Amino acid sequence: MKGVVLAGGSGSRLRPLTSVTNKHLLPVFDQPMIYYPIQTLVNAGITDIMIVTGGNSAGDFLKLLGNGKAFGLKHLNYTYQEGEGGIAAALSLVEHFAGSDPICVVLGDNIIQGNIRAAADAYREQGGGAKILLKSVPDPQRFGVPELDGKRVVQIEEKPPSPKSEYAVIGIYMYDARVFEIIRTLKPSGRGELEITDVNNAYIERGEMTWDKLEGWWSDAGTFESLLHASNLVAETGANHQELKHAAEAGANG
Repeated sequence: MKGVVLAGGSGSRLRPLTSVTNKHLLPVFDQPMIYYPIQTLVNAGITDIMIVTGGNSAGDFLKLLGNGKAFGLKHLNYTYQEGEGGIAAALSLVEHFAGSDPICVVLGDNIIQGNIRAAADAYREQGGGAKILLKSVPDPQRFGVPELDGKRVVQIEEKPPSPKSEYAVIGIYMYDARVFEIIRTLKPSGRGELEITDVNNAYIERGEMTWDKLEGWWSDAGTFESLLHASNLVAETGANHQELKHAAEAGANG
């Protein structure tokens, strides 16, 4: 399985900070935000990774990450997204990289305490289709919310006023190679974007979606409040922190 970190977008909710740099280069506690999703993939045994970025600061990812030596990687792949168009549009750019292999996609502002290794192994055994990770949250109406029937996902609603479960679909997704066929069938939403929820619902309609519950805490870092919250959680609990400290030290030492 190959890994994809989506680190494009304008980061408009974090302006003026993002007026001078990409959101995913901002610090979460004492490490760049982009370190966390990369480490999430590496901890799951995924070492063939592509970073999707864009904007005027794209070159800074190469200066910061290089070939991924700090994470024990032999190589990192990069691709550039011109403009915006939604998560699914960004994902479409990695088709040539993925080839016929399944992929694990992590949104670049998703910070987790735990490890997705078990979920990744379960998806490998699944042999196709898709898998999403869910987390119980106090305010599911802010997120994509799954309607569940036991282990079956009935549908996913984006920011529903009356959520049908207490779970949020977090920004970690696993797909087979047919995801790119699905993306080509999508129509832009009211926001003018290709929505990842539409991709997930397409797999649900095919009866090919499974889910696992994420252990430990999860936060995005796309607003000032959530960026502060994620930083405080990392400082208090050390999410992946030893691995990230070692990565930072290795990077500083060349």
